[in-house]
Amino acid sequence: MATGISRIRNIGITAHIDAGKTTLTERILFYSKKIHRIGEVDDGAATMDYMPQEQERGITITSAATSFLWRGHEIHLIDTPGHVDFTIEVERCLRVLDGVIAVLCAVGGVEPQTETVWHQADHYKVPRLAFVNKLDRVGADFHRAVSMMRERLGANPVPIQIPIFTADVFSGVIDLIHMRAIVWDQESLGQDFSYVEIPQECIEDARQARSFMLESVAEMDEQILETYLETEDLDEKQIIQALRIGTIANKLVPVLCGSALKNVGVQPVIDAVIDFLPSPADVPPVIGTNPHTGQQESRPPLGKAPLCALAFKVLMDQGRKATFLRVYSGELEAEKPVYNATRGIQERVARIFLVHANKREKVKSVQAGGIALAVGLKETKTGDTLADPSAPIVLESLETQTPVISIAVEPRTRSDQEKLLTSLEKIATEDPTFQFRENEDTGQMLVSGMGELHLEIILDRLKREYNVELVTGKPQVVYKETITTSGKAHVRFDREIHDVRHLGEVTVTVEPATRGEGISFTFDKALDAIPPDQRDSLEQGAREATLAGVVAGNEVVDIRVRFNSLSEDAVAMTGLGLKVAAAQACKEAFEKASPVLLEPYMNVEVVVPEESVGEVIADLNARRGKIEHISPRGKTSVINCVVPLVTMFGYSTSLRSISQGRGIFTMQYSHYDARL
Repeated sequence: MATGISRIRNIGITAHIDAGKTTLTERILFYSKKIHRIGEVDDGAATMDYMPQEQERGITITSAATSFLWRGHEIHLIDTPGHVDFTIEVERCLRVLDGVIAVLCAVGGVEPQTETVWHQADHYKVPRLAFVNKLDRVGADFHRAVSMMRERLGANPVPIQIPIFTADVFSGVIDLIHMRAIVWDQESLGQDFSYVEIPQECIEDARQARSFMLESVAEMDEQILETYLETEDLDEKQIIQALRIGTIANKLVPVLCGSALKNVGVQPVIDAVIDFLPSPADVPPVIGTNPHTGQQESRPPLGKAPLCALAFKVLMDQGRKATFLRVYSGELEAEKPVYNATRGIQERVARIFLVHANKREKVKSVQAGGIALAVGLKETKTGDTLADPSAPIVLESLETQTPVISIAVEPRTRSDQEKLLTSLEKIATEDPTFQFRENEDTGQMLVSGMGELHLEIILDRLKREYNVELVTGKPQVVYKETITTSGKAHVRFDREIHDVRHLGEVTVTVEPATRGEGISFTFDKALDAIPPDQRDSLEQGAREATLAGVVAGNEVVDIRVRFNSLSEDAVAMTGLGLKVAAAQACKEAFEKASPVLLEPYMNVEVVVPEESVGEVIADLNARRGKIEHISPRGKTSVINCVVPLVTMFGYSTSLRSISQGRGIFTMQYSHYDARL
């Protein structure tokens, strides 16, 4: 599959869960003759949902890539997940795509994940088309969906189609560019369609919609604007040219409509991809940093330019590592060395494949503008840049998100124990939002992810793909202890052990330190002359006493220990005697110093729609959160607060409920403190 760079389109399909992304993708592949039968999502037979977990749940979990031809153009398409737990999949795809089809449900309109994905596309300045899907559903409202795009997304939607309803039944669309109606033949599963006259009852609506479209597109180009002001009309070529200019500049969003499930309106969407979305040649040269000089450099999308490619996704396939790459400039060749400019190491590409879901086609090379899967890159990770060694460049890496929920896991058997760590490392290599660590205090293995579904899928993969059986539970918060006042104790330890007398006698004072200071030891002047080995024994005993406090047996932190005096019988004192006496004296001093329990507090940032702020704050207050400040961010508000970790378990579910799924939050460790 080879073609000029101006005839390439790298696009993604994004939307809220259940808006119909995968159903639309299935039709696109069918009409482009990439597949020969339509697989339905609800039947678990969709081509792009090839993981067992996707087929069982009827949702997209991992982004899947494919390529096909349409009107002499080569289109690389990525179908992305719609569930908030898998936002990273969308993020890393948007980083390398040149255009996006945003699918909206005609009933739900702009839904929560639509907003999230839209703002991600804003961040990467990715041009978009919108497809209002499911117009066959009861309650479908095309104009409401367009209005929501304007209000919630701050977009400039320009409908280039409007739906036709015959006796309240969706029957086709009106093409406003050519002013004609299009109807699809269901006998051919929508492969055949015809152009007909616009129904009489729809003519006035079509004229008004076309007038709005012309006014919107005329502003995109000065010459076209002059023509429009003179004639109050534009021909088809001028409209398409102006729409393309406006779309690529992110000044407008062409809006199409249809019903993918009913095979209506799909082919014009593929035409719109070619007509309005940019090729790699239309995108500005990619900018990066020379790792040797620190200077910014650019790479034009030319085959003769030095190689520059970004690794945007790592895949573990049957234990072997494969890497998805977007080639921005130059040519990536199989069996040739490449330079990982991010890590400063030489790598070798063994094989290169074009991908169709879980099927692969081996190729010798990939030109600028292409997306492919490379095998053999052992050290390359998500976000790394591959370059020509003679012209190194490092592109901006991918943004990752912090996991917000954790659970504890334990292997069922010894053999599972041996496989667990290796399996977790492989999954973490694939998924930057998945983390795991062993809790040093409890010995638990904690796995962390973006939400309950995310972790559920990972645990399922551990069982199916890696044959690791696990027992799962909830992680326990690790508490600590400290003191709030000073305490003093005197202990004499005198005991014969294995015919050896061990004596230790010490007076100790403990005082609270500032939070985060740790443990410090001092000696009164009267003890300046004691030998170093006795000092070591005293400090060792005191430190062992801090390993288990007197409140609940937790570690004691943030204290100052001062040794006041020792026994006058210095000759009889032994290291063991001093160590035991110091430990017992510290324990007694802790009890007299008003000990308290410390719990971990988290810095939490919550981003919610303005209308949900009151409820979210009330919920955070109920969780003993301390609100630090609230600031506006577009049509949302950002709440920054400090909240005890123990109250945050299950918060992701609670926040989604309060904000109708539109709220997101990040959480990171702040400090330990007494309960507020």
